[in-house]
Amino acid sequence: MTDMKGFVRPLLVLLMSAMGLVACSSSSNLPPLPSATVVPSLTSDPAEYQYLIGPGDELSIFVWRNPEISGTFIVRPDGMVSTSLVEDIKVSGKTPSQVAREIEDVLSQFIRDPIVTVSMEEFFGPYSEQVRVIGEASQPQAIAYREKMTLLDVMVAVGGLTEFANGDSATLVRVVNGEQLSYRVEIARLIQDGDINANVDILPGDIIIIPESWF
Repeated sequence: MTDMKGFVRPLLVLLMSAMGLVACSSSSNLPPLPSATVVPSLTSDPAEYQYLIGPGDELSIFVWRNPEISGTFIVRPDGMVSTSLVEDIKVSGKTPSQVAREIEDVLSQFIRDPIVTVSMEEFFGPYSEQVRVIGEASQPQAIAYREKMTLLDVMVAVGGLTEFANGDSATLVRVVNGEQLSYRVEIARLIQDGDINANVDILPGDIIIIPESWF
């Protein structure tokens, strides 16, 4: 019995290795997927930035003198929201004021001169407006853009760099006129050396990639 086990174990290892080689060979023959679609920010002028609603946001919709149709509603993954009298209205990519006016238009079929206020309870925003930090950040994540946000603000939000980060070789990817451009940002010089000259403005839709140090 012992001899049989001694024979079977090496055989299993050999079979698993062969299967791994076949899998690697098969995957290497597969064609690569095309690059992700370039999605520019919906914010045309950061100097006049207004928050845009996105999937996952929590909206407080108040209809004056009509508490029974007021309430808190979650924006669905498709960017739509449904209320008591308003079914499947598109809200993603719009400001709260724009959504309020559109809800008023729909409610005017049921209520005389409706007055609607839309406010935000939870903020995420559309992907095109979020700032995403990946790689060697302490807490890589997507952050809802805030007016006049800088690199320092972003790094505070993600908890700084890991001990393995090569912060001064980080890359910022930004869509400019429909084209993805890459810029170097020196995060370690900013947050470890305290050189405020390394701070830069962040725009809606920016992606920050922080590589790992090789030593």
